[in-house]
Amino acid sequence: MSLRKLPILMLAVLGPACQDPVDAAAKARIFSPEDPPLAISAAAQSLPPDRIDSDPRVAHRILRMDAAEVVERLGPHVVTTKVSFEWTGADAPIRLDETRTIVAGRGGVGGDFSVVMENSRDQGFEVLRKDDKVYARNRYGKFRQRLRDRGMAERVRSEVQGVIRDVDELFHSRLALTPQGSTTVDGRSALKFAVSLAAEAPRLEAGVTLPDPIEPKGGRDAQTRRRMRFHEERVPVSLQGELVVDAETSVVLQAKFDGKVRVPKGDQQASSELKLQVRTGLTGIGRDPALKVPEDFLPDADKPAGIADVLDRFGIPRGEAAPQDGEAAPKPVTQDE
Repeated sequence: MSLRKLPILMLAVLGPACQDPVDAAAKARIFSPEDPPLAISAAAQSLPPDRIDSDPRVAHRILRMDAAEVVERLGPHVVTTKVSFEWTGADAPIRLDETRTIVAGRGGVGGDFSVVMENSRDQGFEVLRKDDKVYARNRYGKFRQRLRDRGMAERVRSEVQGVIRDVDELFHSRLALTPQGSTTVDGRSALKFAVSLAAEAPRLEAGVTLPDPIEPKGGRDAQTRRRMRFHEERVPVSLQGELVVDAETSVVLQAKFDGKVRVPKGDQQASSELKLQVRTGLTGIGRDPALKVPEDFLPDADKPAGIADVLDRFGIPRGEAAPQDGEAAPKPVTQDE
């Protein structure tokens, strides 16, 4: 055998034994079976509802359950929520009433659903997902198909249904739950709990620590400072209500809260107080709502028509209307015209 061929033979023999373990681990991750969506894996976890009053981890999971997981656990249903906010402070009291409705079909991750939100200021919107296609409109507008807003519908559904999660966050997780026996909701066995304000928040495992937000060069504007002050200095004053949890799936079937949060008086700022009232409940459990695509909807648009209208008004060409070499640009529309 030629001496020149010996190194090649040695590399062929020793190559597999000298494989980089980092590369092997990377290949194992790449070719491993895909993990199921988070909502499906979360729905497979056991959450004993009779421990919601004694185990803070169980309470945390049940109170902050995401909308997709609720559908995975419970099936089709309708959620109707009414929320009232009333702010009092240095200025005149401010009140806002919201009505939220979610109609959920089968399949929490890939299923159909409709979300409607309206308030007492004549504002609102509706988002519909049907057969993996999304349509949205404001309260009085026409539906428009949304092809580019990836994940928009799922985020809206999560935010609109997350009212119990928001109450838990607003009151620093100080929801004290007292068992009140069993009951029945929409034909399902459930456990009932009285809600009150606990003396202190439960001790939970520390989550992910996020970095501090970047401060703007000119400092925060007045509205941002007010919001941050409320977030950092709010003090829960009172809370009472009721919680009804499904005995089989640990989904909250009904909830009502009446609470009060106060922000103490600060430097050159008066104290303020928020009164909150929440009523939410599930109906139509297990019954397919048979959602349908809107009969008349607008196609998706590359950009809002308002921007294009402004370009036209000021004589800025766009698309095929752009002037060619040697052509004059169109005359802009004047104020008199």
